[in-house]
Amino acid sequence: MWKRVPVGVCSFISPFNFPLNLAAHKIAPALAAGCPFVLKPSSRTPIGALLIAETLAELDLPVGAFSVLPCQREGARLFSEDPRIKFLSFTGSPAAGWPLKARAGKARVTLELGGNAACVVDSDADQPDAVRRILFGAFYQSGQSCISVQRILIHEAIYAEFRERLVEAARQLKMGDPKEEDTFIGPMISAREAQRLEQWIRSAAARGGRILCGGRRDGAMLEATLLENVPRDEPIVAREAFGPVAVLSSFGDFEEALREVNDSEYGLQAGIFTRDIYKAHQAWDTLEVGGVVIGDVPSFRVDHMPYGGVKNSGQGREGVRFAMEEMTEIRLLVLRTPGS
Repeated sequence: MWKRVPVGVCSFISPFNFPLNLAAHKIAPALAAGCPFVLKPSSRTPIGALLIAETLAELDLPVGAFSVLPCQREGARLFSEDPRIKFLSFTGSPAAGWPLKARAGKARVTLELGGNAACVVDSDADQPDAVRRILFGAFYQSGQSCISVQRILIHEAIYAEFRERLVEAARQLKMGDPKEEDTFIGPMISAREAQRLEQWIRSAAARGGRILCGGRRDGAMLEATLLENVPRDEPIVAREAFGPVAVLSSFGDFEEALREVNDSEYGLQAGIFTRDIYKAHQAWDTLEVGGVVIGDVPSFRVDHMPYGGVKNSGQGREGVRFAMEEMTEIRLLVLRTPGS
């Protein structure tokens, strides 16, 4: 017989964009698996993790069961290089994640590194529903999500109509103070990040890309922006935008669309709007991603699903059950009866 036992001390590094939830995605499975942990929250948004720590401190946990240590990015190396660490879970950029893995020694490593998620809208899609969901997927949290809709592939038979619907809806989004209930587009994490994305938009426009709406910046605020006719090697298509921007393109053949989705260094999740069950399974079989979402945007995530990516989007899976598997290992027991 066999059972799963805790691997030991876990090290967690969480990002700024969902400072409470993304920390909880690591902490809860560790507690359930019986692993002590040390957590480094983002230096930009540490308060959520500290609130979790205050709650845990009120529980009857063993001494040393957890530590939450806010520090600057330069201190992150200590969270991967200590030989006492048996498992490292990092959520952030590829530029930071892969070097951490390289220095993690013998520890297991899960990396969630983001992407440039694509959404395919086939000719039979329910257009009003797809517009509503893509609007949410591209612009909620001001696009600062690793599964934000960044590439929108629309069947040529409905391209013009769908583009008009989507652009009109995007223009209606209110940008402003996130404390106001009707605000949809709030500030990006910093003016520097908004300026970077503004430069990407200008670069795309300089190479023939057409700005359909948005494109203007005011400090850390960037309007909800849609573009078309952008070369695929432009940063706003090929790299992770992490802001309120999406790029439209058309396709004539479903297999062509799937190839375009796969034409990326990333592979986190993809969304497919189709009513054809055979195309749904074809996408599931063909797409080089960690998850395929049918009838919705790639931004869909619930806590119990296996969540993670391939290629430059990382390795391993989160989700309570799957994270617990990463944080435990199998221990075998063999019983022999003497004289048998």
